[in-house]
Amino acid sequence: MECHKCGTPIPAGEERSYHDTILCEDCYMDVLSPARACDPWAVRSAGLSARSGDSLEGSAVQQRILSLIQKNNGMSIADLAERLAVKTGDVEREVAALRHMEKVRATMRDGQKIIVPW
Repeated sequence: MECHKCGTPIPAGEERSYHDTILCEDCYMDVLSPARACDPWAVRSAGLSARSGDSLEGSAVQQRILSLIQKNNGMSIADLAERLAVKTGDVEREVAALRHMEKVRATMRDGQKIIVPW
C-alpha cells in the first residue's frame, strides 16, 4: 500500500485513513496537526522568553533555513525542502516556529509565497 499524499510505501496494518484517503503516519500527523505560522499566543510567548533573557537560537535545521534564506534573498517552502532534503511539512513546521520568534516572514513574489528574513 502507498500513501496517497506523499507516495511512501506503507507496511500492511500501519496505514491511516482520513476522509477516505490512505495516509502514512507522518502525513496523518500533518493533517491532524498542521503548522500554524499565524499564532498570536506563540508569538507573544516567544517575545516574552526573549525579553526574559532566554536564548531563541533555534534548532540546527532552523539555523540552516535562516542561512539559506539570507544567502538566497528568500526561498519558497518547496525550495527549502528540496535543499534540506526533508519533507515540505517538516519545513513548514520549522518556518512556523521561526515566524513565532519573528526571525522570518513571508512575502509574495511573482505570485509565489517566499520566506524571507524578518
